[in-house]
Amino acid sequence: MDAAAHLDAPCPPEALFVWVDDLSRYPEWLDLVARAQPAPAMEGDPGPAWLVDLRARLGPLARSKRLRMVRTDHRAPAVARFERLEHDGRDHSSWVLEAQVEPVAGTGSRLTMHLHYGGAMFGPVLERLLQDEIDRSRSRLLALVAPRPRRFRR
Repeated sequence: MDAAAHLDAPCPPEALFVWVDDLSRYPEWLDLVARAQPAPAMEGDPGPAWLVDLRARLGPLARSKRLRMVRTDHRAPAVARFERLEHDGRDHSSWVLEAQVEPVAGTGSRLTMHLHYGGAMFGPVLERLLQDEIDRSRSRLLALVAPRPRRFRR
């Protein structure tokens, strides 16, 4: 499965990039990521690692999955790439997430997220859940990168 999503934000790329280059921040805006915590570095890791708990619910059914993700590319404020890298000696389905941030006219920026899942466990169900979550997460991420000014009552 391969999915891509875009978001235009009224902030400079640096302000948007800090929300996508560290997986620990994803639970604040992406419900699919229930938890992401730094993992100890291991030999062979090309960058920092996180233990990521994914959770999805479809009606009465709930699925969860824990992945060890490692940042394999980091070019601030433009690219952050994460890949599944387990050290348990077993074969695992690939998971690759890449976030690209680019400036747009004025003071805005555009985020493009690419997700690749190499397994067949979820099929079309995962694609539908993912699309629904992408749609919901846009407003949450926008609220974090471009908070609305508070109005004061007199």
